[in-house]
Amino acid sequence: MEVLIIFDSNFGNTKKIADHIANKIGINASSKSVNDFKESDLQGIKLLIVGSPINAWKPTEKITRFLNRLKSLKLTGLKGAAFDTRVKSFLSGNAAKKISRELENSGVNIIGSPIGFYVKGNEGPLLEGEFKKADDWIQLIIPKI
Repeated sequence: MEVLIIFDSNFGNTKKIADHIANKIGINASSKSVNDFKESDLQGIKLLIVGSPINAWKPTEKITRFLNRLKSLKLTGLKGAAFDTRVKSFLSGNAAKKISRELENSGVNIIGSPIGFYVKGNEGPLLEGEFKKADDWIQLIIPKI
């Protein structure tokens, strides 16, 4: 496996995006809940993608702890990207940007612009067109691995 997508998901929408991205990339990619992450999962990884729903204008507490844990690891040379799921509102915040910044602080080389995927209401479902948006985003990232 060369691509690992770590996510947290409150209502399943972030998991759906993470799984979709892994399926789009193919056999060399997998998605894993942050609850199941082990440091050994990073062995052989070329690209780490991290996703979280927005909670109070930032990533979930689990993703924040995960990102803090990464700081103690030597991740120089690893490439990364970040996404979030959010309500379509200028008040929702931008967890993807915060995740991206924390990945960069851990030595990860960010190769894709942070992106948000929209959900209807607090629980979803994802709005129409968000999987296509994920496809377009990943097509911009894959050539940079």
